[in-house]
Amino acid sequence: MADDSPFTDIQPSGRGFSIPELKWRELLFIGALRREGDAFVRDPSRPLPPFADEGLFPEGRRFHVTLRAGRAHLEPLAGAEDGRLG
Repeated sequence: MADDSPFTDIQPSGRGFSIPELKWRELLFIGALRREGDAFVRDPSRPLPPFADEGLFPEGRRFHVTLRAGRAHLEPLAGAEDGRLG
């Protein structure tokens, strides 16, 4: 049986947040996030596992990702979709 509980190991990190590297790899594997140039963006055609904060990966938001200490640190980049910084 699949675990439908939301993922909660999210920590503030700089201007963004971090998640465990294993969770990051899962998001890439299932295609929920994809590379777009030097950043990563949510693919709305792919399912996203449940997160405690449903607004972590809004459609069109680009993220710079750095892996360190077993975590993926995601920093939202400025975008034309909303005219403001992450």
